[in-house]
Amino acid sequence: MSDPEWSLDPRLAQDTVALGDLPLTRVLVSRDANYPWLILVPRRDGAVEIIDLSETDQAILMTEMSHTARVLKAVTRCDKLNIAALGNAVRQLHVHVIARSPGDAAGTRPVWNAVPARRYDEAELARFLAALRAGFGVSRGVLRHIAP
Repeated sequence: MSDPEWSLDPRLAQDTVALGDLPLTRVLVSRDANYPWLILVPRRDGAVEIIDLSETDQAILMTEMSHTARVLKAVTRCDKLNIAALGNAVRQLHVHVIARSPGDAAGTRPVWNAVPARRYDEAELARFLAALRAGFGVSRGVLRHIAP
């Protein structure tokens, strides 16, 4: 159940496209097309760290992180997943799930500021979103679609 006081940080809203909601988290797609990159944001007001969540929500978050990682890996066929909860620029608790492959734009470096962000073109983004929705099982109600 979503926290009625919860709202998405404006910077996350600006830098992402909302894919849908899992039971705890809002699933976002980074607008940076250099890397297939999803972000999970627990819908809990005031959560900055994972330890700010109840133990039940922590367990749900771990399950949703694992599920999201599996979907992203299946959709992208990546070689490696980077999963991290960093909050240096945005304090709101959010977890990055990034598909990495040899020869991607960052090479062996972390993705942050490795190269300038590249925006998806509309068709590329639409294909990626459709593949993710299919992977998450939107038609089966696993991921609740949210209106833009």
